[in-house]
Amino acid sequence: MKLYVKHMISLQCKALVVEELKRLGLSSKQVIVDIGMVDILEDITEEQKETFRLNLLKSGLEVLDEKSSELIEKIKDVIMDMIHNQEERPKVNYSDYIAEKIGLDYNYLSGIFSEVKGTTIQQFIIWHKIERAKEMLLYGDYSLTEISDRLHYSSVAHLSSQFKKVTGLTSSYYKQIKLQRNKILSLTTNLL
Repeated sequence: MKLYVKHMISLQCKALVVEELKRLGLSSKQVIVDIGMVDILEDITEEQKETFRLNLLKSGLEVLDEKSSELIEKIKDVIMDMIHNQEERPKVNYSDYIAEKIGLDYNYLSGIFSEVKGTTIQQFIIWHKIERAKEMLLYGDYSLTEISDRLHYSSVAHLSSQFKKVTGLTSSYYKQIKLQRNKILSLTTNLL
């Protein structure tokens, strides 16, 4: 059961949520806690869920209702599909695309997303695009130009700039990691 927690945007908030889950008798093996989200891997009673909700409310955190939680999941699903599964760039900007896919006003979606995830939809998109770029650099045979095109960047320079900003490293550094990894693998293979 996934629960989304509004205003849970720091590690201190995350620790508070973990503590409340322990009070309910749930171990760390039974839950996954991330900023803005709790995934409880086993069934809990409505009473436990209500106790959890009330205890978090005392600390300024709010468990979202199912409708809002489903909305966050839909937003994430649209973004992940857009980044990982679509070859063609949407004909409209990302905000219009997401609003159209979900059927709700983008400002409304953006407000809920930011409150729960502690980041904007745009920052979430950028972060996932860079994660995808890292995968393509490490595990694929793509040039930066190809990656830039596939991830719908306006230019290689724009991709490189965001890559450096998000990771603190250059994309060429990631290419070096791939080369080093391949050398190590070939040496290991030759030794066997």
